[in-house]
Amino acid sequence: MENVDLNLLTALDVLLEEASVTGAARRLGLSTSAMSRTLTRLRFVTGDPLLVRAGRHLVPTPYAMDIREHVHILTRDVQAVLRPQHRELDLKTLDRTFVLRANEGFLNVASAPLVTSILKEAPRVRLQFAPKPDKDALPLREGRIDLEIGVRGASAPEIRSRLMFRDTFIGVARIGHSLFADGDISVARYAACQHVAASRRGTFWGPVDDALEQLGYQRNVSVVVPGFPDTLEIVRHSDLITHVPRSCLAALSKETPGISDLKLFPLPVQTSEIAISAMWHPRLDADPAHRWLRDIVQSICKQVFAC
Repeated sequence: MENVDLNLLTALDVLLEEASVTGAARRLGLSTSAMSRTLTRLRFVTGDPLLVRAGRHLVPTPYAMDIREHVHILTRDVQAVLRPQHRELDLKTLDRTFVLRANEGFLNVASAPLVTSILKEAPRVRLQFAPKPDKDALPLREGRIDLEIGVRGASAPEIRSRLMFRDTFIGVARIGHSLFADGDISVARYAACQHVAASRRGTFWGPVDDALEQLGYQRNVSVVVPGFPDTLEIVRHSDLITHVPRSCLAALSKETPGISDLKLFPLPVQTSEIAISAMWHPRLDADPAHRWLRDIVQSICKQVFAC
């Protein structure tokens, strides 16, 4: 449909209701001459006179009588679609499924308090946690993921994001490791150890290796595993050392099995902070339920990651 002017629909609705060019002009804030020109256009578009003179008044044609109710319904529906809505969000009756994507480390720490808070406020909401094998933005674009938590990639500039917290790497080795024998941990002694690294892509190189290379060192990565919790288990039972985001340790307590076998230490090299963000597609930006979800995720992150 080319050159369709939806303003004509509103004008037709008012004209048929008022049966008066002057009355319709007053309601729409137009001059009488402008309203008269609009009626001329409507007559041309519809091929019908619509309103004809009967003495000093205008009366609708049979066609106008026939379409009057239909035009009114259409006008109301168009206005409902094109005007912004300000409906109150009723969390008690909100019936919706949200799909969240996050890595294992985040879920280990934040999933339990997040689920508890969401279901307390919105008991009919359903949550589905999806695996995060990469930073591909396609699931967000296609609507298969509602909210993603992690490090923002550079491949999808239209994706919206909000910083949740900042993370840093911390070194981990077993209690009694020779690395702790001689006081402060030097870069040379750190690089000389055997390392276990976590990488979803299975790579042996990461930010720590970049930092070491700038100082003229290279570490020996003997093992690569998919997730940071796996590195801790290997470190606990071997002489390998590792580094993990400090957030991975937030869920661990003194009562966690095996935690007393591990010792944390600051890395002897500087690495950039890790910015953990919530990401979503712009189509959900103004959605009240999605805004509530983003707010509650940020609130939980502030609680469990002390940020």
